[in-house]
Amino acid sequence: MVLWGRISGAPHGLLALSLLLLLLLAIPNATAESEQVSVLVDHGGEMLHGNLDLSIVFYGQFGRIQKNALRAFLKSLNQKAPGGAEPSVSSWWHMVSSYTQNDKDIDVRVVQQYVDPNYAHGKVMTRDFIKILVEKALVGFPHAVPVIVAARDVTVEGLCIGRCSEHGDIDGKPYVILGNPETECPGACAWPFHKADYGPPGPVLKPPSGDVGADAMVISLASGLASVVSNPFRTGLFLLGHKGTVIEATTACPGMFGTGATPRHTGKLFVDIRTGGAYNAIGFKGKKFLLPALWNPKTQSCWTVM
Repeated sequence: MVLWGRISGAPHGLLALSLLLLLLLAIPNATAESEQVSVLVDHGGEMLHGNLDLSIVFYGQFGRIQKNALRAFLKSLNQKAPGGAEPSVSSWWHMVSSYTQNDKDIDVRVVQQYVDPNYAHGKVMTRDFIKILVEKALVGFPHAVPVIVAARDVTVEGLCIGRCSEHGDIDGKPYVILGNPETECPGACAWPFHKADYGPPGPVLKPPSGDVGADAMVISLASGLASVVSNPFRTGLFLLGHKGTVIEATTACPGMFGTGATPRHTGKLFVDIRTGGAYNAIGFKGKKFLLPALWNPKTQSCWTVM
């Protein structure tokens, strides 16, 4: 069924026209556990709050669209969409900030961007390699959270095995790392913009920026930030799942994005009538994004920004 919808508060007094589609797609994951919502537990450990300074490491060669998509997403976290349009990226971030039980949203600032287009440490990102990059990202900004973004021709050790981004800490310093799903297990980590590796067949969505890698990385970055805020040292909001898998704020709600979503099904999403890109949130300068569902501790259920 296709419905016509309007985005409230569109910029310049114009109402952005979108298609509202019911998309029934399967998230690619072979384990039965990931096909149901997991109830997370707050273990009482430290969460990140207040100011969240990020030091971004672009490792390898990136196109302009991919860098700009990630930067625009980060700028959108603390900025209202033009004209107060909803659903917005800042509303999504408000839910993440609520995990810390503070009245004010976490203020995200990119304090440094480090670019290594020459692959100084090779094209296979091992644990030792990650430690070196984290240390470089912290030079001059010891309290920042490094966010390491790998180029399409870099393999990240540990990714694709049930997760598309990772966070951890090195010597008590939290970090986030994500690969480029354009080539790093696209059937799992670029879904729903790429054909799924598992599950029943369904339509492949067009990414809002027009670049599969860019918008899939935005989903991975959003997931990584939500997890590093709510569970930076594996003592916060999480659940130990099958074989010790750590289930967190977004992985508790696998493959859920829009209204009426259930695990393995995206739910209802907006589709930009001009570009055909599927999205559920509006951000900086009217940019459109697809953001994952989040665990809502108050309702003990999954929450989507739509």
